[in-house]
Amino acid sequence: MPFKSVLVLPALFALALPAFAGSLVIKGSDTLGAKLVPQLAEAFKAKHPETTFNISAEGSATGIAAIIDGTAQIGMSSRKVEPTEEAAAQAKGVKFSPTVVAHDGIAVIVNEKNPVTKLTKKQVEKLFTGDVTDWSAVGGNAGAISIYTRNTSSGTFKDFKTMAMKKRDYAASSQKMAGNEQIAAEVGKNVNGIGYVGLAYTKAPGVKVVVIEGTELTDENVRTGKYPYSRETYLYTNGAPTGEAKSFIDFAVSEEGQKIAAQVGFVPVK
Repeated sequence: MPFKSVLVLPALFALALPAFAGSLVIKGSDTLGAKLVPQLAEAFKAKHPETTFNISAEGSATGIAAIIDGTAQIGMSSRKVEPTEEAAAQAKGVKFSPTVVAHDGIAVIVNEKNPVTKLTKKQVEKLFTGDVTDWSAVGGNAGAISIYTRNTSSGTFKDFKTMAMKKRDYAASSQKMAGNEQIAAEVGKNVNGIGYVGLAYTKAPGVKVVVIEGTELTDENVRTGKYPYSRETYLYTNGAPTGEAKSFIDFAVSEEGQKIAAQVGFVPVK
């Protein structure tokens, strides 16, 4: 069942005090917050030992909301801010300032024992909307398809719905997971499973990435946008970043920070 993901490393991260005293509060995307941002924070902490972090990864919507309501200095998001969120921000005098921290590709994954290795975009749409319910319809072995998706607060949930499903609804039978790692774990143990994860989560045991429209999920195909489910990921602030938030974001997009992004499994912006 879904759980709250608050990432705190002993002796490295500390809970925020009122008004962020001595702490950098970062909320939002699981795609960024489960691996990349904690590793960036650890490397930043090594250079700035006085800085503490409170990182909460519960979905892009929560990071954007945290910027609007002032409960975080940085909001992590795997999608762009939506018009309704812009309106809510303007009503409170908040102005979103995005920084692209890395390129990402949403991988369609199946169990490694599934004979399906490639799909068309139309087949992907039919699979996730429930138009197709048996693997035999797309070249696989007969068996009912098990669909794993992110929850509704996830930026990846919305991005995939837009990119791959023409904004159609997910199949009623789809099972919502709290994060990328949970989707990969379920697909890895279910031979009839299918799901999607960010590029950094494609090495999970028991899964393989499906080729889409003849295009493989490679760094170059993501960087150029050739891969059909390519996207950018963001760190949002209220106005231009200042203070510790600026220092951390500058580090994230620096040469050292982008090397960490590449090591984690993202595609650097530079």
